[in-house]
Amino acid sequence: MDSIKKKVVLAYSGGLDTSIIIPWLKETYDMDVIACCVDVGQGDELEPIKHKALSTGASKAYVIDAKKEFVEEYIIPTMKSGAIYEGKYLLGTAMARPLIAKKLVEVAEKEGAKYIAHGCTGKGNDQVRFELTIKALNPAIKVIAPWREWDIKSREEAVDYAMKRGIPVPVSKERPYSRDRNLWHLSHEGADLENTLNPHPTDIYMLTTAPENAPDKPEYVSIDFMKGLPIKLNGAPCDPMTLLEKLNEIGGRNGIGLVDIVENRLVGMKSRGVYETPGGTILYSAHKELEYITLDKQTMRFKQMASEKYAELVYEGQWYTPLKEALDAFVESTQKNVTGIVSMKLYKGSCTISGMDSIYSLYNKDFATFGENVDNIYNQKDAEGFINLFGLPIEVMALMKRKLTKKQGERKTG
Repeated sequence: MDSIKKKVVLAYSGGLDTSIIIPWLKETYDMDVIACCVDVGQGDELEPIKHKALSTGASKAYVIDAKKEFVEEYIIPTMKSGAIYEGKYLLGTAMARPLIAKKLVEVAEKEGAKYIAHGCTGKGNDQVRFELTIKALNPAIKVIAPWREWDIKSREEAVDYAMKRGIPVPVSKERPYSRDRNLWHLSHEGADLENTLNPHPTDIYMLTTAPENAPDKPEYVSIDFMKGLPIKLNGAPCDPMTLLEKLNEIGGRNGIGLVDIVENRLVGMKSRGVYETPGGTILYSAHKELEYITLDKQTMRFKQMASEKYAELVYEGQWYTPLKEALDAFVESTQKNVTGIVSMKLYKGSCTISGMDSIYSLYNKDFATFGENVDNIYNQKDAEGFINLFGLPIEVMALMKRKLTKKQGERKTG
């Protein structure tokens, strides 16, 4: 009686790497390969994916729709946190990886597979994000990472490997960009982008119009928030996923959300990427503007520090950790008064505030006005005592220095 083959669940995208991993796993490990594609908004490319996986050797193929979960449980919490990695990157790929890995674990448990494979390279961040999630959710599952094992050293060699086995791949040797797309963003890496002297070509854009080609008139968009959650777009009620999709269209045609960044990868090297995040950029900006008028000074300052740590945790794949959970609780507590409406002006790549209001606004015109002041609200004479107390350490330091200088001068003349 033939022994039952071991099963491996492969994180499958239909792209170059995962397309050749199916035959490689079968040739190298003699396993049944279960392809699993998690739909987080990749687009039309998913339509033929199940057929492609099965036709290239997978014994079974899953296509799991996780778009709603991605937006509500990953994108929105990260947006509320204000997390931006190294001041530029809105974490589009980093947010999706723990969700994809979570679904891989669920499929592995359902199928009785003891292995999960992924197509992440040994130089990248995604290998860490996938594997830390797997460790957190089911540490008994073992990981197979072909890029850390096989002899293929480049994307050009990977293309050759695919061609020899008759596997169609959506790249060529001439322009082998590595792309990652979901509801939040689209990333571009590799090829001529690896030379930092090269300006990135605008013909790589797929979500966004080049700013110089955007409309010559500004477009205005309003977003209503309830406790940090976006609930209306231009006055019409919207669920978060629909709202983001519409913002992607609006932001895309106005050239919003293009970022060219050289970032510090978790593994220690720097890498260059071009990111398109049109809707996400509008959403982040509007949410931040509303926080400016609804958060008190101390909370806002501390949240800025927490946001940096939050971004670091997400970027490094530490989604399912106690600190991330604690930061989520903190962030959620800061959002109780982040309710109101924000209007943003979009024009040729710029996204700027044009107006906002909130019933919880801490901005008080009577306090801040440069016009006629009412003494019982703010007495300008009170500022003198405040300055004296606030400046006391500076004054004491200056007196000490003057006294010391005087003594040193007396010693020289004595």
